[in-house]
Amino acid sequence: MRPIIIAIAAGTALLAAACGSSKKIASVPAPLQQEILEQRADSLFFAAQRSKMLGDYKTAITQYSDYIRLNKKNATVFYELSRLFTEVRNPNYALGFARRAASMDTSNKWFQLALADAFTMNEMFDSAAGVYDKLIRLSPLDDDLLFNKGMALSKGKHYAEALTVFDTLEKRVGVVEDLSYHRQRIFMRLGMIDNAAAEVRKLIDQDPAEVRYRGMLAEIYEAADRTAEAKAIYDTILQMDPYHPRALIAVANMEKKNGNEPKYRAYLVKAFSNPDYSIDEKISFVYPYLQMLETDTTKRTEGLLLTDLIVEAHPNDAKAYALRADMFSQGDMPDSALVNYRKALSLDSSRFSVWYQMMWLYSRTDQQDSLLRVSEHVIDRFPKEFMGYYFNGLANYFKQRPDAAINALNTALSIGGEKRFMADVYALLGDTYHATGLHSRSDSSYDMVLTLRPKDHIVMNNYSYYLSMRGEKLDKAEQLSRRSLELQPESPTYMDTYAWILFRLGKYKEAKEWIEKALQHPEAQQDPDVLEHYGDILFNLNEKDRAVEYWQLAKAKGANSKGLARKIAEKRYIKSVDR
Repeated sequence: MRPIIIAIAAGTALLAAACGSSKKIASVPAPLQQEILEQRADSLFFAAQRSKMLGDYKTAITQYSDYIRLNKKNATVFYELSRLFTEVRNPNYALGFARRAASMDTSNKWFQLALADAFTMNEMFDSAAGVYDKLIRLSPLDDDLLFNKGMALSKGKHYAEALTVFDTLEKRVGVVEDLSYHRQRIFMRLGMIDNAAAEVRKLIDQDPAEVRYRGMLAEIYEAADRTAEAKAIYDTILQMDPYHPRALIAVANMEKKNGNEPKYRAYLVKAFSNPDYSIDEKISFVYPYLQMLETDTTKRTEGLLLTDLIVEAHPNDAKAYALRADMFSQGDMPDSALVNYRKALSLDSSRFSVWYQMMWLYSRTDQQDSLLRVSEHVIDRFPKEFMGYYFNGLANYFKQRPDAAINALNTALSIGGEKRFMADVYALLGDTYHATGLHSRSDSSYDMVLTLRPKDHIVMNNYSYYLSMRGEKLDKAEQLSRRSLELQPESPTYMDTYAWILFRLGKYKEAKEWIEKALQHPEAQQDPDVLEHYGDILFNLNEKDRAVEYWQLAKAKGANSKGLARKIAEKRYIKSVDR
C-alpha cells in the first residue's frame, strides 16, 4: 500500500504549494492504513492461489513472499510456500517454510505432512519418521501414515524397524502388492533371498493367474544367481503364455550363457516377432549392439536380424526404421542407412535426430546436393536447431559458395549449441574465411576452436600451416605445430607441416630432419607437397641436384604449386607465399 500513501502525500504537497504555506498536510488515519494493507494482502493471496492453479509456480512464490511481508501470522501461506518449493525442487527452502508452518500450528495434519515430505526431500529420513510417529499418535488408524513411516525407516536404512511397521500394516490390510514389493526390496538388500521370494509367493498364492508376479519371482532368483530356480519359473510362465516377451528374453540369455546359440536365437526371434512386445523395450535391448559394432563387427548380423524383426512386427512405427538405419550406419552401410532414414521420416518427420543422422551421412558420403537440399529443409522446419545451419554451411562450403556458408555458420553461432559442436562450426568457419582470403577472421575462428577444444590437433596443424604459407606469426605457428605432433607423434602430415614451418624460420637442418622422418612413411613418399617441400629444404642446404630431383618427382606425382615449373627450369628455389 506504500505507493498509494506516497501518491497521496505528493498530491497534497502540490496543493499546499499552490495554496500557500499556511495549509496543513492531511494524513491517512491508522485504521484506514491497516485496512488498505489487509486489502493488499488479500489481493496478493488470491493472486498467488490463481498463479498456483495455473501452474505458474515462480510467480506464485513471489506473490506469497510479498504477502508475508504484509502478514507473517498466516501459517497457511508458509505451508503453501513449502509445497511450491517442493514442486520446483528446492529442498532447503521447502524445509524452512514447512518448519515455520508446522511450528505455528502443531495440530494441523497437512502442515505436519508437508514437514515430513520436506524432511524426506532433504534425505532427513529419521526426522521424517519422527513426524509420522507424531501423526500416528493423533490418528492411530491411518494406514497411509503407517506406510509412510515404514518407507522413511527403510530409506534411512533402519530395515528391522521398517519390517516391523510393514508387518503391523499387513495384519491390518492383508497381502497388498505395494506393501509386499517394499518388504521384498528390504529382504533383497539384507541378502535374505528366500524371504524376498516368500513375499512374492504370497502374491502368487493370492492371484495364481497373474503372470507378472511369477516374473518378479524369477528376477529375484536371477539376481541371486540361482539360475535353475529362475529357469523353472520362466518355463512355467511360458507354459501359461508361450509368447511372453520378458520370459523369452530371459531364457534366451540363459541359453547364450550355456553356449547354445541356436536356442538363444530361436527365443530372441520368437520374442521380437511379437508385436505386443513394446517397441521401446526392443530398442533398449538392441541398442547395445550399436555400441558393440565399434569393437565387434560380428555383432552386425545379429543386430540387423533383430532390427529386421522389429520392422516386421512394427511396420508403421518410424522408430523401427530409424533403429535399423542406425544399425546400417554403424555397420558402415550408408546407402542402406539412408533408405531407412527416409522411410522413418516418411512416417514421422518431427524427429530432428533422424534428420541429423541423414545430414551427417550425406556429408560423410560427399553427397553435396542432397546435403544442401535436406539442410535447407531442416533449417526451414527447425529454425532453432543449431546443427541444421552447420550442415547447411558445410554443404555450401563444399559447393564453393563461401558467402552462403559464412551466413549459415554465423547463424549457427548466434543460436549456440554444445561446446564440441560450436568448435566444429568455428573450425569450418575458419576454413571458409581462409578460402576467401579473410585471414584475420580465419585466425580468430581457429583461436576460438582451440579455446573450446584445446587438443584439436587437426586445427592446430591446418592453422599453423596456413600461417607459415603466409609467412605470418611463425613463432606461433611453430608452437601450434609442435603441439599437434605431441598429440599425434606418428603423423607424417604433421611432421611435414612442422618441417615446413622450421624451413620458413630458416632452420634448414632441423627442417630436413623432420621431413625425412615424414618420408619414412609410405603415404608421404607419394605426397607431391611433401616431395616439393623436401626439394625446397635441400636447395637451401646447398644440395641443389637432389633438390631438382625431388621437384621433378613432386611434379610427376601431381604437384601444381605456383613456381614449381620455374624451379625445375631455372634449377633454383623460388619463394612463393601462395602455393
